Amino acid sequence: MLESGKTSASMLALKATKSQRADKHSRASLQNFTERLPYEIQNKILSYLDAGALLCISQVSKIFNQLANDEALWRNLCKRLFKKKPMHMVGEMLEITTLEGHDQHSRDWKLRYFKTLDAGIRRKWKTHIGVVNRHTGLPSRTLQMLRNLTWELTVVDKSKNETTYDLSQLQFFESSAVLCWNGSLWPDFHQISTIQLHGVRRVALNCPGLKAPGWRSLMDVVDMESVTKSMQDYGWDEMVELKLLKPDIVMGLWKERRSVAFVIFTLHFYRLLERSTQGSSLRPYVEPMVKAPFDDIDPDYGLHGYQLNIALHSTECELMSASFSKLFCPRDQICNGHIRLTAINDTCFSQHTPLSGSVTLPWKCEELQGKVKDRCIMTLTLLDEFIKPFWCVSSPVAMMHLEMPCSLFYSAEQFLIQYRDSEGQVLMKFVWAEQQKQFFLINLVVYVTICKVNKYFRKEY
Repeated sequence: MLESGKTSASMLALKATKSQRADKHSRASLQNFTERLPYEIQNKILSYLDAGALLCISQVSKIFNQLANDEALWRNLCKRLFKKKPMHMVGEMLEITTLEGHDQHSRDWKLRYFKTLDAGIRRKWKTHIGVVNRHTGLPSRTLQMLRNLTWELTVVDKSKNETTYDLSQLQFFESSAVLCWNGSLWPDFHQISTIQLHGVRRVALNCPGLKAPGWRSLMDVVDMESVTKSMQDYGWDEMVELKLLKPDIVMGLWKERRSVAFVIFTLHFYRLLERSTQGSSLRPYVEPMVKAPFDDIDPDYGLHGYQLNIALHSTECELMSASFSKLFCPRDQICNGHIRLTAINDTCFSQHTPLSGSVTLPWKCEELQGKVKDRCIMTLTLLDEFIKPFWCVSSPVAMMHLEMPCSLFYSAEQFLIQYRDSEGQVLMKFVWAEQQKQFFLINLVVYVTICKVNKYFRKEY
């Protein structure tokens, strides 16, 4: 058996060697044949190819790279592109015609071709962004448009070496997206200087196995030196420890090696398309200032008419989703610099909402996987009385056991989820129903800072 195994291995090695020699011989023959052809004939042959084929053939050799990047080829591709859609590209067509008349030796036709394709995609997106969902207050086709994008992480170590990682896992929910990158090839945790998140929009081309050209939009920069001082312990299981770097960023570290296992970003849909596409590779998208209409007649303007959409989910599935309308806060209940909006009261049993599944945060890293108990992600969208986003949050949260019961109406175990940032806070109280083997949300209160309300509605509460 051992001898037959050796014979088989030697035969495979011989075949592989022959295949490599044949491949090298074919490449050499193709290169020699290409060199013997006149440049005009080479250019004529390549002129029948589309953009995707030119990109693919440019990876074959230096000679083919030079041939496939000829400006005359890309100028002709631009002309063909404008002939297909003349009415939608009048501005680009005039610009191309002007350049062609004044500078026949322009060296940016390839870039101009892809920019024109990208402009057509963005033009379609603008029409979709204008259609708003009355339930969520967000563009109704946000999810459809986000599926055309991808996201990348660029890790810079303390030696200024940059490495870009493709997305490992992506999960969309009603109003948020969960992005995950595995850290198996990352530098050691203490050697990381910064982590940069980029949204990437690629031009759809027929070039399998090759990354299509794309534009990057900077969305977030995490300075690890400053974050390390303020990051919080978020949870753990048998293999990993979770660190909350920012309200929307979780990093998993292997317990034994203290190296990076994975990084999770939780992104709310509000302005996510603009942030992912309209920034540059070095500068993020700047959100425009939008002011609510001023009303000097209503004395309680800014204290009523709110609509709350809230969901709890893991990295894989949804646990709960609920909507509440006509939320308000009387003037006499403004206290401690916050207005109080009560969505669920523990005395109103009809409002109590069950959770489907266990409250855990699953993670995966190549062949390994696990679950961190009592951890999940909260996605909150608070709309004003004009059904416009007023406060949007998507952040990992922790469920804590309460020793002292918060509700006298239940004798079962009770739990608390609390979230807080500079704009407000959320309190969610739960009970564990032993008979049904599930959690019930029995109390939900949202607090919004008076500073945010006054600035938005131009009031002085």
